[in-house]
Amino acid sequence: MALVVAQEAPTSSTMAVPHGPAGVGAARRRMREELLGSGTPEAVVDDAVLILSELLSNAYRHARPLGAGECVHAAWGRTPDGGVSVSVTDGGGPTRPRLSNPSVTARGGRGLSIITSLASDWGVSDDGAPGEVTVWAVVPPAEDDGFASSMDFDLADLEDFA
Repeated sequence: MALVVAQEAPTSSTMAVPHGPAGVGAARRRMREELLGSGTPEAVVDDAVLILSELLSNAYRHARPLGAGECVHAAWGRTPDGGVSVSVTDGGGPTRPRLSNPSVTARGGRGLSIITSLASDWGVSDDGAPGEVTVWAVVPPAEDDGFASSMDFDLADLEDFA
């Protein structure tokens, strides 16, 4: 007889991510696995993973790593209403993160606009250790489909009309 132990997916996680492009994929995979494992709807997970990618990429391009470890810290967790909070803490940079309005031909500058369109709220905090900057975002819970949930009949009932 085998003993099976159920493991509950964590409701929040933190991860040291190497300061560079290599760590972004590992962080995305871990976040996706944990959030799906906790029952987070796939649409919410997709938005949270995209936001994490943008925040980590911005930290890599525009900020210093934390301390001597050459890492930044990523964190995520379920909110009480079913959404997801995402944050990345780095060693700060020469400028503070802010929305920009890049030209059509610009190669970058759209990350925070993407986050703004997906998140219900986002912001920048430097309340941690001196020099640390945290950029955070909150992905709202999945919205009710509206149309699909308002259909108050069984498709089998339509056989009478064929």
